[in-house]
Amino acid sequence: MLFENSGQFSNSKTHAITVFGMAGVGKTRLSALLRQSDWFHYSVDYRIGTRHMGEFIVDNFKREAMKVPFLHDLLASDSIYISSNLTFNNLEPLSSYLGTPGNKEKGGLSLSEYQLRQEQHRVAEIAALKDVPHFIERAQQLYSCNNFIADTGGSLIEVIDVNNPNDEVIKTLTKHTALLYIQGSEADAQKLITRFKKAPKPMYYRPEFLVKKWAEYKNIHGLKNDNDVDPTDFAAWGFEALLHDRLPRYKALAQKHGYIVSSNDVASIRDGKDFMYLMQKAIKNRQ
Repeated sequence: MLFENSGQFSNSKTHAITVFGMAGVGKTRLSALLRQSDWFHYSVDYRIGTRHMGEFIVDNFKREAMKVPFLHDLLASDSIYISSNLTFNNLEPLSSYLGTPGNKEKGGLSLSEYQLRQEQHRVAEIAALKDVPHFIERAQQLYSCNNFIADTGGSLIEVIDVNNPNDEVIKTLTKHTALLYIQGSEADAQKLITRFKKAPKPMYYRPEFLVKKWAEYKNIHGLKNDNDVDPTDFAAWGFEALLHDRLPRYKALAQKHGYIVSSNDVASIRDGKDFMYLMQKAIKNRQ
């Protein structure tokens, strides 16, 4: 959804935006702020963790709880139940399920199990992104909300092919929404890497990239067995490599199909009116 001019966007009675970019650039903050200005906030990660992977997550909780005899008996008799308390701002249930490959004694998963969960996430993310048109309609019909923002995860770029004109996810998003890339700085990237090491978030690797980086990490550290890999160290190392691999592809997506704003500009937004001005500026810059 590209506009002939900024007036076409601002004069429209309805607005639908998909924001994307690396974690930490302000996508969720912006979406939460717009929600206070009568915008409908659709969180892709929340949709993944509740609708499309909720059963996997809860079953994993149950599997671990079943190892405790006391809880096993209560669960087996349906005397208690376990649920996930995943929220827009707390994705820990999803993150803990996806896990990290490496030494099992340090909380790691076997590479094959990790790859299985990665594939589940890929399928779930595509489904959640293709749910966008349904939620635009739902926002209008159920909540009388004509302004819509889709808050995507950093892995959006991993489940699409920017160079494929028939990519179903891109076609869905560009047909129903305007794509907005929030471009972070190098300083943003370094802050994100530091923050990730302290509190890892859900991650998705393209299958071939994961295999490549897994072999590269083992070679650098002289490790022969998968179980010798420290899962926390690999997660931080792999995330940094993944982040830098994504950045040029984010920009390519925006240049082909959308608009670009800086994370600094987004940080200065106070309300829906500020956002409309920023969108108008982004549209003018593309023309």
